[in-house]
Amino acid sequence: MLFSQIVATSRDVGATRSRKVKVGALREVLTRLEPSEVEPVVAWLSGELRQGRIGIGWRTVADIPATPVDVGSVTVSEVDGTVSAVAEVTGSGSAVRRRELLADLFSRTTTDERDFLIRLVTGDLRQGALEGVMTDAIAAAADLPVEPVRRAFMLSGRLPATAVAAFDGGVDALTAFRLEVGRPIRPMLASPAESLTDAWTELGGDVSVEYKLDGARIQVHRNGDEVHIFTRTLREITGSVPELVELVAGLPCTSAVFDGETLALTDSGRPRPFQETMSRFGAESSRDLLLHPYFFDCLHLDGIDLLDAPLEQRLDALERVAPQHRIPGLIRPDSEGAATHFDDALAAGHEGVMVKSLTAPYAAGRRGRAWQKVKPEHTLDLVVLGAEWGYGRRTGYLSNLHLGARDPDGGAPIMVGKTFKGLTDALLQWQTDEFPRHERRRDDHTVYLHPDLVVEIELDGVQVSSRYPGGLALRFARVLRYRPDKAAADADTIDAVRALLPG
Repeated sequence: MLFSQIVATSRDVGATRSRKVKVGALREVLTRLEPSEVEPVVAWLSGELRQGRIGIGWRTVADIPATPVDVGSVTVSEVDGTVSAVAEVTGSGSAVRRRELLADLFSRTTTDERDFLIRLVTGDLRQGALEGVMTDAIAAAADLPVEPVRRAFMLSGRLPATAVAAFDGGVDALTAFRLEVGRPIRPMLASPAESLTDAWTELGGDVSVEYKLDGARIQVHRNGDEVHIFTRTLREITGSVPELVELVAGLPCTSAVFDGETLALTDSGRPRPFQETMSRFGAESSRDLLLHPYFFDCLHLDGIDLLDAPLEQRLDALERVAPQHRIPGLIRPDSEGAATHFDDALAAGHEGVMVKSLTAPYAAGRRGRAWQKVKPEHTLDLVVLGAEWGYGRRTGYLSNLHLGARDPDGGAPIMVGKTFKGLTDALLQWQTDEFPRHERRRDDHTVYLHPDLVVEIELDGVQVSSRYPGGLALRFARVLRYRPDKAAADADTIDAVRALLPG
């Protein structure tokens, strides 16, 4: 297949908000692929490379000279082959060789193809299909029920591999996917609750009420003496957290997968600022700041997968192997006990509580009502769409943020408000230095960004408004912090914002 057809499909998908139209466009192109083309094309239309990150940044590609051709003739196989060649280049002179390979490819592409390629190889492609839309498209193209495709992706975490299995082996190949110790799966996510009473009532009181820590999400895998630790975005950080590796290696089990949080504590046992915890995950992290694990789920224990087991059974497994490292929680408290636990969490310096259905399975990568987060104030994780230049004390700084919620159907983020409240001098300086790296375009007043930065916003509520495209506006929004541990796909949806409307 010609590469130009993939570029055109990506453009069509990015140009519509209709989930049905997106799925139809993707299905149409998927049904015409050769078997060898399925893996790279599914990756590209999801905004990724099948080879993963290949170490190419804007500086490498921005000034590569190339005169665009009028009609594209490059094939999918040629593009995928060049990307593989670039990924394999190492050693002395590798930067020059990579540029040569890309320059040769660019010289045979149209303007639209080159733009797509640049954004793809630099990790800045924002018009690919979101995972849910692509999952539906794979099922439609392979003429299969969607649920086996979703589950295979949940367990593999890899859409290209899921697509290959769907096309090559159908339902039998998809059901062969299993939880593999050592390979991370996407974490289950929680929805915001209006109040503790609402969450407790909605789930019928058959719940676990746990502290919601202001820490970093971790997924821990142990297989014999081998331990791997991953972030919520599935990035491996094993080498950065030796104290966690040592602790998990000493637990009384042979294999396990835990979900939990980690955070740094003060001498008095209170949580340190979130940024200090996150600093341990960097390449140059200091080992002086110890991290403590708090597990709240067990997905596998000693050869038995527990994803489909109810939460109560998973908590029993966790209690057997790591009772001293469980997150503080109560099983089936009455409403008064739940309220006391909420107050205790806040008094200990934590964010609030999680209310979880004891009968629910672990829905990897899904955000549903089986887990609900309760905080004293409403908060949302939103993407930054742009920032306006400040005035007065903020002159010379990128200040007033344009905030967007995620479109659950794979469209562009939907703007729901602006704010500069809560921005410290340090954050203003950071934004002014960092935002140009994410710049999409600018005018005299505003720098518009690719929507890949997630910021946590506190707000008093939401109101109906015709000012923004979503028909909603945030009330008294203020910045709490940026969330480098979250990707744009982890941001709250417009549905989550709408759920905060009064009444």
